[in-house]
Amino acid sequence: MSDLVANYSGVTEAGCDEAGRGCLAGPVFAAAVILPSDFYHPLLNDSKKISQKVRMSLINEIKEKSLGWCVAMVDHTEIDEINILNASILAMHRALEGLQTEFKHIVVDGNRFKAFKNIPHTTIVKGDGKVFSIAAASVLAKEARDEFMRELDVKYPQYGWKKNMGYPTKVHRAAIAEHGISDYHRKSFKLTDSQLKLNF
Repeated sequence: MSDLVANYSGVTEAGCDEAGRGCLAGPVFAAAVILPSDFYHPLLNDSKKISQKVRMSLINEIKEKSLGWCVAMVDHTEIDEINILNASILAMHRALEGLQTEFKHIVVDGNRFKAFKNIPHTTIVKGDGKVFSIAAASVLAKEARDEFMRELDVKYPQYGWKKNMGYPTKVHRAAIAEHGISDYHRKSFKLTDSQLKLNF
């Protein structure tokens, strides 16, 4: 039985999460989801804690039962221009902007956010494992980004993106060292270092 709550604030709220923040290549995706206050699903959780098969089985149900949902992205060039934290927040703002249903509160996974249209917000560390709407957003964002990277893998098979999705695995870093960077790598990241760093 799930320990997640359907509603955190007691008013109509949008849950937000992002995917791809720690990647070396590709965009960062974000989703915003508004769920009914009585929503419940025993399998819905942080997207990293459930299998792709479960995530795929949840997508249609999330979209059908939600009061509103939107997925948005910020590409690698924008990430290089404004840094990954700002890009992650911008992606969430774009997702919120795309919602067609009015909401009075925003719940966000993590501990950093910037106000969106003066709507009150709450940041929740590990919120994707605590609030259903954030968990739903994490699933939509991750699967949208994974699909994007699988499509890129067809053009750039040498980096193994269909498996690593652009994350800094040994295989990915070795491929960068051997082949150089692609048009989709984030140049502000230290792509061949053992630790992921940002140039602000």
